[in-house]
Amino acid sequence: MSAATRRRLFLLGSTGSIGTSALDVVRDFARRGQARFDVVGLAAARNGDALVTQAREFGAQAIAVADPDASLAARADLPGRVRVYQGPSAACELLRAHARRGDLVLAAMVGAAGIEPVLEAIGLGCDVALANKEALVAAGAVVMPAAARAGVRIIPVDSEHNALFQCLKASTSMDEVRRVVLTASGGPFRTRTREDMARATVDDALAHPTWRMGPKVTIDSASLMNKALELIEAHWLFALGADRIDAIVHPQSIVHGFVEYLDGSVLAQLSPPDMRTPIQQALCDPERFDGPSRKLDFSTLRSLDFEPVDHRRFPAIGLALRVIRDGGTAGAVLNAANEVAVQAFLDRRIGFLDIAVIVQRTLDACAPQPVRTLADVTAADQAARVHAESVARTATPA
Repeated sequence: MSAATRRRLFLLGSTGSIGTSALDVVRDFARRGQARFDVVGLAAARNGDALVTQAREFGAQAIAVADPDASLAARADLPGRVRVYQGPSAACELLRAHARRGDLVLAAMVGAAGIEPVLEAIGLGCDVALANKEALVAAGAVVMPAAARAGVRIIPVDSEHNALFQCLKASTSMDEVRRVVLTASGGPFRTRTREDMARATVDDALAHPTWRMGPKVTIDSASLMNKALELIEAHWLFALGADRIDAIVHPQSIVHGFVEYLDGSVLAQLSPPDMRTPIQQALCDPERFDGPSRKLDFSTLRSLDFEPVDHRRFPAIGLALRVIRDGGTAGAVLNAANEVAVQAFLDRRIGFLDIAVIVQRTLDACAPQPVRTLADVTAADQAARVHAESVARTATPA
């Protein structure tokens, strides 16, 4: 991206933690007098007023809010040229009306609702900076072939996948790679016993020691289900089997991923735990620029600690490797069951350890089926939600 190049950018999930961090990156470029992005469209699930505020600041041409009842009280303050889309298909409608080949779409919508907009962006010829886990966990068998057919790039935004993405640039072929390793902070229960975890409250699970995220992602981090989902994502992003993907606990969250090559060489990506770093890398790849994220200060870095995952306390990792081996709709089933289980925990209807139990029982009950279209994914998702909810109803709250 040359100094004169400005790329058209769409932010899906612009009011969430990834979206606001991305806008911080865009804002920093503008502050430096080096504006590199034209923010064309913004989309959110329900925070309509925040969306309007963002649109005014960044001069967006269009906004989309999925909740048909979301407040748009500040809409009257928008310039008349700004188009507003509202309803479950609003993000897709925005893209169809305003996106064109060569644009960049940051896909950061949370949940299965983010899958269709990703496919819409791919179909329109847009590169996708991907932060929506479900697009690959549930629908990787649809998304990755679609991207290949369209000739567009899928650039990972999650810090761990972005780390691997950067390290893998040193390879000429994936055949040179022995394995990739994603790091996990260990969350709030890294040093807690299984008995402690069984008694954990919602507040305990939301007290993450490193990252500040939304409640669902924070609970996933506490159970290491976030890492499980990321292993499945890595399988699709880098075309690796379960035997070539692993996870390790690294509480400092400085090293975000390793790539081990056949000759024994290991490349790692390091940076402070600041999501603006991988977001900026994904938005600007293959170029690099100064930015607003924190920088690593080696003078204060005393140690980097690593420890294996305890699969008894954190069974989610084993479930992910099972999903990779099973293939088909297994990823959609795991993702849907986990969403149901996490919400049941947040609602205080089940205990913390019940989350993994519900996911496992749902995987046992919903045998994987082939995935040919998004309809196959949707059907598996719906069936898994029904089963997971029935299991959750039989659980005893902690």
